[in-house]
Amino acid sequence: MDGGERIPNNVGLGQNQSLKRALEHWQPHFCEWWRQLGPTDFFAGEVYLRTAVGADAKSWARYGLVRLPEYRWGIFLAPGEADRRIGFGDDFGLPVWQQVPGEHRAALRRLIVTQADTEPASVEQQRGLGHSCPSLYDLRNLFQINVEEARHLWAMVYLLHAHFGRDGREEAEALLERHSGDRDRPRILATFNEPIEDWLSLFMFTYFTDRDGKYQLKSLAESAFDPLSRTARFMLTEEGHHLFVGDSGLSRVVRRSLEVMRDNASDDPQRVRDRGAVDLPTFQRYINFWFSSSLDLFGAEISSNAASYFASGLKGRPDEARYQDHRALGEALLLDKPDGKGGAGKEEAPLRNAMNEVARRAYVKECGVGVERWNRLIEKAGHEFRLSLPSPRFHRAIGFWAGVFADPEGKILSAGAFSARRAEWLPSAEDRAFVKSLMRAVVEPGKMAGWVAPPVHGVDHLPLDYEYVRL
Repeated sequence: MDGGERIPNNVGLGQNQSLKRALEHWQPHFCEWWRQLGPTDFFAGEVYLRTAVGADAKSWARYGLVRLPEYRWGIFLAPGEADRRIGFGDDFGLPVWQQVPGEHRAALRRLIVTQADTEPASVEQQRGLGHSCPSLYDLRNLFQINVEEARHLWAMVYLLHAHFGRDGREEAEALLERHSGDRDRPRILATFNEPIEDWLSLFMFTYFTDRDGKYQLKSLAESAFDPLSRTARFMLTEEGHHLFVGDSGLSRVVRRSLEVMRDNASDDPQRVRDRGAVDLPTFQRYINFWFSSSLDLFGAEISSNAASYFASGLKGRPDEARYQDHRALGEALLLDKPDGKGGAGKEEAPLRNAMNEVARRAYVKECGVGVERWNRLIEKAGHEFRLSLPSPRFHRAIGFWAGVFADPEGKILSAGAFSARRAEWLPSAEDRAFVKSLMRAVVEPGKMAGWVAPPVHGVDHLPLDYEYVRL
């Protein structure tokens, strides 16, 4: 690992001067983007951050206080595997590629750009949240996510510069020109144009949307294009923290709500709100919104692009090694779809065409693990209310169920019936205003906002009252 370079890396930039110059030319544009659209008003303070310094599994990162403008973003690939072979598709068993095959150039670039576009988008979505942090611990975690998403942008920009020539350089520039929610040049995927204006939404985003990111990276980690596979594998090392923030954050919200319900001997939602906590029905509506939005990120149930990516070895199934048939020929997947008569039916699709749905179903199962954990907390506290994931038919904008009105149980409704009960199932303007009213910054070390319980542990074995951000 070369840490002495302007751009720390383990990809040998020092031996490739033209690539080095191209990335150093892009670097000030990135720094200007970070200054303009990164975390607002916090560049003078010091933050206790984890910085990637290599790809070794035992010592890949170091912790320390650093100012956000001085964070050192590097380019790191996971260690290569000797004699690695393509693990799926038509070329199963052949050697992986170190360079982009000409016939796959456009498709690979599209995959990389789409993934790359999500990384700065999330930073832009979250940029104002520091002003309403529930604690310094949480503020530090927000900034950790931000710098790592920015490093993931670097990871993808390296691939574009290193393997796609002028087209790649132009795509890298465009990644800094699109902005989340921009009317004229929005981010590519709709979920990454949704505003994140409160910390409940942040925790939902990092639980549901970043989990989609995990599945996309696991699919890319299977790629026959070895540099992309190695890049995605290292990104997954950092992605775990983002998921932890969501999982632990939502657990803390539920724990605090249950404490308020216990102390006031009431589970009435309004009484919970009056005492400054998030009532469980509102929590459920936020689940419904962010889960259904994240389901769309997997794409349509039947996709010729997904079939082509799989056949060509560009993008596999997450954890491809657990399957027996790595060519996926002659198999089918039974899909749920509208029948055109106000009901639902089934359609059998060739497995390759249904790869998006294969990943989505695994994602849904994993999302349910956290919901079960929160329900155990609620049950242990003696309450009958139970949280749940809505049906995949609910509130969809992509695929078979786009534009179909269904309730969270999956029952198909008329447009009028759905509209009449929408506020029961999705966050209303009143809900969002209430949650936002709770967002008051707490910046005294060891103190915590009243709507969220303290975490179980501090960061890097430090106590909870450590000054994680020195403002």
